[in-house]
Amino acid sequence: MEKYKLFDAEYKFASIVWDNEPINSTELVKLCADKLGWKKSTTYTVLKKLSERGILQNKDAVVTALVKREEVQKYESNAVVEKNFDGSLPKFLTAFLGERKITEQEAEELKKIIEEAVK
Repeated sequence: MEKYKLFDAEYKFASIVWDNEPINSTELVKLCADKLGWKKSTTYTVLKKLSERGILQNKDAVVTALVKREEVQKYESNAVVEKNFDGSLPKFLTAFLGERKITEQEAEELKKIIEEAVK
């Protein structure tokens, strides 16, 4: 599952692909220059790296994602809970919510998520 670990810059880059795929590699270079301040060489270096790791694909100058955003988010979320909260979801939620209040609708959504996970 280490394949799903993305560093901050890689995640921002992959997000541009996820938001615009399929995207021509030339257009991707323009978007990365605008949104990330990257040079063409940087864009192609990161694209090559993520393609080698099986996260993105560059075929005939068209870039697409092989791994969904949700898969990366799931990996990252699990890694945070494991590393910082001994794998305890209740500890994570307690720390995350702190003094923050949630709406009745958010509470209902969380209840549904928990009920589905228990089934």
